[in-house]
Amino acid sequence: MPSSVKTTTLPSGEAIPTLGQGTWKMGEDSRRRSEEVNALKLGLDLGIRLIDTAEMYAGGGAEEVVAQAIAGRRDGVFLVSKVLPSNASRAGVQRACENSLKRLATDRIDLYLLHWPGSVPLSETVEAFEALKKAGKIRHWGVSNFDTDEMQELAHLRDGGNVQTNQVLYNLVRRGLEFDLTPWMRKRGIPLMAYSPVEQGSLARNARLDAVAARHGATPAQIALAWVMRQDGVIAIPKASSQEHVRQNVAALDIELTPQDIADLDHAFPPPTRKRGLEMI
Repeated sequence: MPSSVKTTTLPSGEAIPTLGQGTWKMGEDSRRRSEEVNALKLGLDLGIRLIDTAEMYAGGGAEEVVAQAIAGRRDGVFLVSKVLPSNASRAGVQRACENSLKRLATDRIDLYLLHWPGSVPLSETVEAFEALKKAGKIRHWGVSNFDTDEMQELAHLRDGGNVQTNQVLYNLVRRGLEFDLTPWMRKRGIPLMAYSPVEQGSLARNARLDAVAARHGATPAQIALAWVMRQDGVIAIPKASSQEHVRQNVAALDIELTPQDIADLDHAFPPPTRKRGLEMI
């Protein structure tokens, strides 16, 4: 168990953990349901109370896994889910949210995100999110996979300033957004939520992390995760579908990277020197 669970603050003023539990690809195989549920439960036991899911994951199956994991302890969980851009109209958001609430077996979602920009006018989606807030169906809303220009568009909309986060692909090999997106968000106090912080597991096998990992008696995956979480205003949401994986992720909270570690990682994984398009997977 970590010595403490670091938090970051949403624009609303609410503090949430900088380490969450992702659920992408959960719910796809019924034979793994029990293992997935138990992994999420262990994470909650260890203080990792943020769980991220989406209506897209396993066609709603991941939300059903989450429902089992949080049964009887909903009030201790900060629950994040996402609506598909194809459902981002006024009526579509309402229907999608109601369906997610049923699958999650809860009466509210703490943070509801637009999964990526789509063809529905952003102003219409924001209006729908605000209506859900007034109805008590969601507590906060945000976006996902938005680049700087899209965040700027959002900021100029009525109620666009109520955005609480932007969930994006971010890890040591996906640093392009550091050139302009992360500075823009940091200036406005909007936390970044990093999905795939270990690059779907590939950084766990990257030899460029071995030396830093050896200095800390840690795994390369833990170093990759600690690197993301070291930054103020950044939340990491790795998936862990086994209890051992959960324990390893939680242990990364206690890794304090040194200036030398950061310099070595910057040398191995250079930061961007120009604007790049936002990456997605």
